[in-house]
Amino acid sequence: MRPVTLTTERLLLRPFRPSDAPAVHTACQDPDIPRWTSVPSPYTVRDAEHFTGVFSPQGWRADSDLSFAVLTRDAETLVGAVGLVRLERLRTPERQAELGYWTAREQRGKGYTAEAAAAVVRWAFCELGVERLEWRAEAGNHGSWAVARRTGFHREGTLRGELVRGGTRRDVWIGSLLPSDLPDLDTPSGGAAARTPYLPYEE
Repeated sequence: MRPVTLTTERLLLRPFRPSDAPAVHTACQDPDIPRWTSVPSPYTVRDAEHFTGVFSPQGWRADSDLSFAVLTRDAETLVGAVGLVRLERLRTPERQAELGYWTAREQRGKGYTAEAAAAVVRWAFCELGVERLEWRAEAGNHGSWAVARRTGFHREGTLRGELVRGGTRRDVWIGSLLPSDLPDLDTPSGGAAARTPYLPYEE
């Protein structure tokens, strides 16, 4: 997958760069991020450098994890991250992927993450040919659910003990989003996802 850039009214979404490491490191010092996501804790400078300089570029090359840095368009301040994961399911008849995100503490409450997530969702449906998106979060993560709900996801239920964190099994909320849930989606088939071939990355 060749890296792409998306824009919204207030935001710029682009693949992470090594120069983003300091801002990512600062954001991930907020204990709420490792509490509710899979980022390491404690989160070190080396973790940030690996994520921005190795993991994210490799994810784009391998079509395994398409991570966007979410930045304000006016000052290019880091808001957070939005990405598509579990992309191996796009190579099957299921044509599914999962949406994930985190937001820097000082950027919360502004609607930025929902705005960014909506842009990624539309790109996934219209350009990648995704036919079903999933959202998952540890049960009790009301902030994550608020973003998912604003993006159009339907919460489908609870997966009991699905997540192991800190040696403890925890319940997980799961939701889904279909192209038909977004009636104004601009696709060639008029509401159904465009069936763009999903090709492996080639050098």
